[in-house]
Amino acid sequence: MTSRAAVLGRPISHSLSPVLHRAAYAALGLRDWTYEALDVGADELPVLLAGLDEEWRGFSVTMPCKQAAAAYATEADPLPRLLGAANTLVRVPGGWRAENTDVTGVGMALQLAGVDRVEHAAVLGAGGTASAAAVALASLGARSVDVVVRDPARAAGVLEVLDALEVTGRVATFDSTPEVAAPVVVSTVPTGGQTTVAGLHWQAGQTVLDVLYDGWPTPLAAAVTAAGGTAVHGADVLFWQATVQVELITGQPAPIDAMRAALDAALSA
Repeated sequence: MTSRAAVLGRPISHSLSPVLHRAAYAALGLRDWTYEALDVGADELPVLLAGLDEEWRGFSVTMPCKQAAAAYATEADPLPRLLGAANTLVRVPGGWRAENTDVTGVGMALQLAGVDRVEHAAVLGAGGTASAAAVALASLGARSVDVVVRDPARAAGVLEVLDALEVTGRVATFDSTPEVAAPVVVSTVPTGGQTTVAGLHWQAGQTVLDVLYDGWPTPLAAAVTAAGGTAVHGADVLFWQATVQVELITGQPAPIDAMRAALDAALSA
């Protein structure tokens, strides 16, 4: 029987998840597995999932569907319950289990960039990925995290996560904060907000992870590098979270070398 998987979100045409997962299936010899990109909005996700047969084994979930995926799931691991967001759905008897591999993706990207431990950090943005970034930063030792947003009300979800982790959260707005002073920063701001975050005052020695990977270097990455900081490629987050997704969905170890080669080739193209 064919086993099917896909990435869900909107917009979705830019996603490199199919590149990673198809490379993994090929390397694992899973010739009867397919992986697609499905354009789906948050309101449409429950209807889509309800109509699928047993061929569908799992999904990667991206914006704007992460909260909807967590709400729809019949089971949830502790991380998606804490975050209220899932970037992975895995078929289980009677429904779907929600998982969140974004925390692993952010944590691995930062550690491979040389961030082994941090006391004070910042997150730009306040969606599901921002909450995952907050958990990753806490796992690296952060005891205080600044949450920089356009609208302070939107930071409530991230602050709840930080409070549950006993990490001090402080809210600032882009309008009132000309610079982000934290030594480690994770930006989850979408493409439309790049002008705003790139226009902040960046400093030498900062490490800034921009979770975007399309059109690298992003304006933010270019601004950080020009200031003498280190810009971490969002493709590293995509890669490491995808390796865990492959293992969750297929039940087999991720073929890391094959996946990295496929991603590097796609980024070069």
